[in-house]
Amino acid sequence: MGSEGRSLNGVAGGGGEDKMSAVAAPAPAEVPTSSAAVDISLPLPEMTPRIIDLCKELVRGWSSLDSACFSVTTVSGGITNLLLKVSVKEGTGSESSVTVRLYGPNTDLVIDRERELQAIPYISAAGFGAQLLGVFENGVIQSFIHARTLSPSDMQEPRIAAEIAKQLHQFHQLDIPGSKEPQLWNDVFKFLKKASVLKFEDNEKQKRYETISFREIQEEVKALKDLSDLLHAPVVFAHNDLLSGNLMLNDLEEKLYFIDFEYGSYSYRGFDIANHFNEYAGFDCDYNLYPEKDVQYHFFRNYLSDRPNEVQVQDLEALYTETNTYRLASHVYWALWALIQAKVSPIDFDYLGYFFLRYGEYKKQRDFCFSLAQGYLSVPRSG
Repeated sequence: MGSEGRSLNGVAGGGGEDKMSAVAAPAPAEVPTSSAAVDISLPLPEMTPRIIDLCKELVRGWSSLDSACFSVTTVSGGITNLLLKVSVKEGTGSESSVTVRLYGPNTDLVIDRERELQAIPYISAAGFGAQLLGVFENGVIQSFIHARTLSPSDMQEPRIAAEIAKQLHQFHQLDIPGSKEPQLWNDVFKFLKKASVLKFEDNEKQKRYETISFREIQEEVKALKDLSDLLHAPVVFAHNDLLSGNLMLNDLEEKLYFIDFEYGSYSYRGFDIANHFNEYAGFDCDYNLYPEKDVQYHFFRNYLSDRPNEVQVQDLEALYTETNTYRLASHVYWALWALIQAKVSPIDFDYLGYFFLRYGEYKKQRDFCFSLAQGYLSVPRSG
């Protein structure tokens, strides 16, 4: 079932109107593993023989193939991964491909790889994303998805937004083995602890860093956690990084795919949705593109029911409040993440500037989001 995708004409596997009942993920097939590692600092030509050897070792049916039949190309160099496409031309003239995902250096500081590898086989077995074919010391091999990566503007297209909502609802019903405790605030406080004790060799970076008040951030995080806890948001297995780059669409077959579950964990439903909405900002980080209320309601209707027009107003209001409270948590999470990356990442990107951008957006939206939640909580509700 892995990499089967979901059709834009309807979510595979049905769904009904059951809103949050967890569905046990199918038991995954045994996945081949290797203790070998790939030096990600090497140029691709020097890395290629190692990649080919790993594929021959781990991908079923490839062990006897001649290495000369293989080709290795770069798909993308992400912020936390290097993605490679490995193709094999067989004697029949047909071509088979897989994706090799290599973990970036120091990413274990912001990504729980043990948690990721525990969840991925079950996610894959349930039909989400690419099929997991093999695991090695610093990466994984997965089936190749024949689809295009969405752009931020694609996510705003009503038909695609509706399908993302439907598929996210299905994803949130997965029952992944292990602790079901929400990890959001644990991760935020871990990031905060690491981010508050950094030292930069670059004097300008250090000066900018020293302008940050971590006492203020800690107080804000505690206040936000206390407020959001009062909403009693459902705890689900969340993607936690549903940006356009982690959504793929096969236009010919009209199939949508979620990919890259490295930040996946049990978390709050509203956080996952808000985090996705924040990504409407796109690569230019234009948070004026955050969806208006009517656009959010379109998403919520398709998330909450197979019959969107029958969703009750009170359910829309509740999810709107929940989502836009956790909107702030998304900004704090990625702001602190960026500070750690500013110290350890070899990628040429202004992570420190990204911290100030995301935390600045938190402060800009704080009063509205706090007032929204407080106003909602002040009204007595039955049930």
